[in-house]
Amino acid sequence: MRLLYLAPAALGLLAVLSGCATTYDAAWPPPRPLGDAVSAYHPPQSPASADSLVARDPSPEGVLTLREVLALALLHNPDLRAFGWEVRAREAHTLQAGLPPNPEIGTDLENFAGGGPVSGTDAAELTVGLSQLIELGGDRRRRRDVAALERDLAGWDYETVRLDVLTETAQAFTDLLAAQQRMLLADSLSRQAELFYESVAARVEAGKVSALEERRAQVVRSTAAIQRERAARELAAARVRLSATWGRTDPTFERVVGDLSVVVPPPPMATLEAFVERNPDVARWSAEMALRRANVALEKARRIPNPSLLLGVRRLRDLGETALTTGVSIPLSIFDRNQGAIREAEYRLRQGEELRRSEATRARRMLAEAYALLAAAYGEVRTLREAVLPAARENFAATQEGYREGKFDLLTVLDAQRILFETTNQYVDALAAYHAARAEVERLIGTPLSDVSNQ
Repeated sequence: MRLLYLAPAALGLLAVLSGCATTYDAAWPPPRPLGDAVSAYHPPQSPASADSLVARDPSPEGVLTLREVLALALLHNPDLRAFGWEVRAREAHTLQAGLPPNPEIGTDLENFAGGGPVSGTDAAELTVGLSQLIELGGDRRRRRDVAALERDLAGWDYETVRLDVLTETAQAFTDLLAAQQRMLLADSLSRQAELFYESVAARVEAGKVSALEERRAQVVRSTAAIQRERAARELAAARVRLSATWGRTDPTFERVVGDLSVVVPPPPMATLEAFVERNPDVARWSAEMALRRANVALEKARRIPNPSLLLGVRRLRDLGETALTTGVSIPLSIFDRNQGAIREAEYRLRQGEELRRSEATRARRMLAEAYALLAAAYGEVRTLREAVLPAARENFAATQEGYREGKFDLLTVLDAQRILFETTNQYVDALAAYHAARAEVERLIGTPLSDVSNQ
């Protein structure tokens, strides 16, 4: 099975995003509506497929693949689900921003409770009227544009969280797969230490070697048991970390399956740098700058006074007649011409340009660091696989055979065993580091490395 080739496939779902009504120059298409990435996610149909798994319960059992784990995280991760409500809240805010102001109803009672002819309420005049604020300068349209851009920006932030969740899940899956491998190694070492101790004890009993070698074998057996216990604790912690990506801290699955040994050479750094603009942390700034420009336009529109029109009905008690009244109210822009808010919006627009460049620089710096780790891990895997591990295996086999023939002492065998165990663990660590770095690089360029290699 090609383990982490499935992680780029999941990330690739996020790179194929549909258009949006708001127009601005984005480096990456705006995100799809909430849930589209999950509905477009089609794992292979099988009895243990992710579709059937997540539809029943976020507490899966049995054997899990990376594809199933990613689907569980997409559907049940608490951070992702919480941020989904932020997207919906922004959609509701956009609806509210596009509504016109409500009319106001008011009453006016004149000429009552005075003296002489206007005493009491006999001469009172009652007016009932409506007033409506008229928004000039395109206030409502610009307010709606700002809210729509804030909604799109929340969509970009949702994509950022979704990529973070996918990356964290892929790395947790890798950690668990490596922990399972280390557990197998620790089990093997413990069994070998037990068999070796029994062999040495038999040789001591037969008088072929001294009792000192039996005590040394006992130390080795105890050390192997301690290492196995440590591996078991690390495995349990890795299981909890993985299940936490879909909101559970009580792992119910049996194990995960995958092949850590699948590694490919990373593309050149210059090639990856061209994809930095697809990083949602960078790409979101196209929407951010559009939002800041829209805020400038909105504040400039607000400096135009908005008049209120009045229309009412007045009852003339003296005449016994009813008449219409009308009027207009216009604010005088003498002191407050919204000049402070306009200047603030313009300053924030200029600030956005600097922040945009800063984010692009930060993303390139982080990509360089992640790429260095990826290239180093790939080189270490190749060296260990092709040179170091074969030599360690041959050395251990030769020393075991030599010990049985009396050519080597116990210390030589134990040293060869230690070297083989440490080298194998180092190989597993290097594989885990490679796949973790690969997931991080894909997060930073917003694109699967397999897609980069095909372009």
